Amino acid sequence: MGSGRTAADEYAGFAAVYDLFMDNVPYKKWCGRITELLREYGVKDGLVLDLGCGTGTLTELLAGAGYDMIGVDVSEEMLELAAEKKEASGHDILYLLQDMREFELYGTVKAVISVCDSVNYITEEADLLQVFRLVNNYLDPGGIFLFDLNTVYKYEVLLGENTIAENREEGSFIWENYYDPEEKLNQYDLTLFIRQDDGLYRKCEETHLQRAYSAEQIRHLLREAGMEFLKICDADTGQEPSETTERIHVIAREHGKETEGNGRTGMIEGEAE
Repeated sequence: MGSGRTAADEYAGFAAVYDLFMDNVPYKKWCGRITELLREYGVKDGLVLDLGCGTGTLTELLAGAGYDMIGVDVSEEMLELAAEKKEASGHDILYLLQDMREFELYGTVKAVISVCDSVNYITEEADLLQVFRLVNNYLDPGGIFLFDLNTVYKYEVLLGENTIAENREEGSFIWENYYDPEEKLNQYDLTLFIRQDDGLYRKCEETHLQRAYSAEQIRHLLREAGMEFLKICDADTGQEPSETTERIHVIAREHGKETEGNGRTGMIEGEAE
């Protein structure tokens, strides 16, 4: 992160009310879109890694869709909530407390997904390149990488210099947004008021940084990481992105490994660049 802060720092207080304020996110629709895309590219079951899994809402839905899920997140508080959902559902999900820029697995997976603009939190190109290299490393031969990104349009036009506020009995927040069009950096300062057991409210203040990446930047970084770029589409419609698309899906394929019986096999733990 450009500020030296990590996503763990940024979500330390927000984790307590994250699901509360994200209840308008159509996770079931997202799960349907993601499974549709994964199946389109041949991933109908098997191990799938959710990179930046947060509180595990989508991870749980994908487990329910028949995938063997692994969740990686840098926030211990988020993973504690994910573990509670896992206990309630009974799904066999492996959660790992790791930074996505340095994650390690025990072997390869059929697919890697990353949603809720987790990739936008990687604000340095060199770090994003490293994430892509690690993903390529831990994918099965021909495995699929699917992730979403907030677009420049969303940061520049919809968020811009706006202030957003929401007040509920369980908690409230004030979101003050700032976007630098030259640096393509989006900063939002969150002031949270979280209700405690005694009925009083605890105030938390956090600063979140994200970067807007162009489609061409993403294509270049994927190829530099050794991956095969496949497709970019509007995350809501599945069609070609338009000038007013707010979120895109990017799909890439592992490149550089050979299937078993045809030479070398994929790298595993400790062999990433």
